[in-house]
Amino acid sequence: MEILKKIEEKVKSRERLSYEDGVALMSSDDLITVGYLANEMRKQIAGETVYYSKVLYLNPTNVCVTDCKFCAFYRPPKHAEGYVVTEDEVRDRIKDSSIREVHMVGGHHPSLKLDYFENLLHTVRQARPDIWIKAFTVVELDHFSKVSKVPVEEVVVRLKNAGLDSVPGGGAEIFAPRVRKIICPLKISGEKWLSIMELVNNHGIPANATMLYGHIETAEERIDHLVKIRELQDKTGKIMSFIPLAFQRENHEMSDVPGPTGFDDLKVHAVSRLMLDNVTHIKGLWTTMGMKTAQASLNFGVDDLGGTFIDERVMDEAGAKTRQGLSVEALERMIRDVGRIPVETNSSYVPFQPA
Repeated sequence: MEILKKIEEKVKSRERLSYEDGVALMSSDDLITVGYLANEMRKQIAGETVYYSKVLYLNPTNVCVTDCKFCAFYRPPKHAEGYVVTEDEVRDRIKDSSIREVHMVGGHHPSLKLDYFENLLHTVRQARPDIWIKAFTVVELDHFSKVSKVPVEEVVVRLKNAGLDSVPGGGAEIFAPRVRKIICPLKISGEKWLSIMELVNNHGIPANATMLYGHIETAEERIDHLVKIRELQDKTGKIMSFIPLAFQRENHEMSDVPGPTGFDDLKVHAVSRLMLDNVTHIKGLWTTMGMKTAQASLNFGVDDLGGTFIDERVMDEAGAKTRQGLSVEALERMIRDVGRIPVETNSSYVPFQPA
């Protein structure tokens, strides 16, 4: 309790928390105090608004050679269930004018070259000039570089010129080498993730950052991850939101791992808010936590509930029931019921103004 008192004094004076403070918070069983502190910081940084967006998920391919142990989405090359979307399919998928943002992430296909992904962006931009395009994790950018045999920086520039607005935060998982060797041994290192994200940000492209929690990571490894995100944000200022991703346990090689409890969910989001004093928005996904826990997270530092998640497949296939999405009315009710103000936006966090 003494350490929490000292942390409370730091929070009230807007003093940056240390790594040791973070470990103490992440190890604490006093969820009420941790949540209270996170809620106080949320008020200071983000105010009373809660954001949501109308998002279509579009996965260009599920073919992947990276073989992450926690992934239920991917299919190996030549698998009967493998697919690659066409430009016509993309046009058909995004024709709903109510969608404000398209989120494109997919597998690491061994032969799709960069021009395929440039053409996807051109197709979306031509069909929907108004839509926000958030696409391709930094892990995918690194893969495009290898397949097309061009520098990562060229990949970033070409995709930006093709219409890319922002980059999602996936692929970060946990930066700790111990964990990555077990859960995603073929994925780029945490250090390389951070260096590519810095490059992306330095080209003026905003992004999200994530952390996959609730599997085999320790409290110390979680805090190390958060500190590294904070250090990156100190350098670039382009991380728009941080998204803790709850481990989903179905249909993959790590299905024997129990996954996080609701207690874990709320604590991780609260500690993320407290540690990331330079990131304005903390996103709590109803898709991974469930609607009730996500709603509760609004009092544990969260100010963004994500979106409608139309046709999201990566988390869905690992057990998060997202395919049908959630209505705007349901999202707004979740927000208003805890006394907060719902605002529709996209990854720019500029409020949408109805015509």
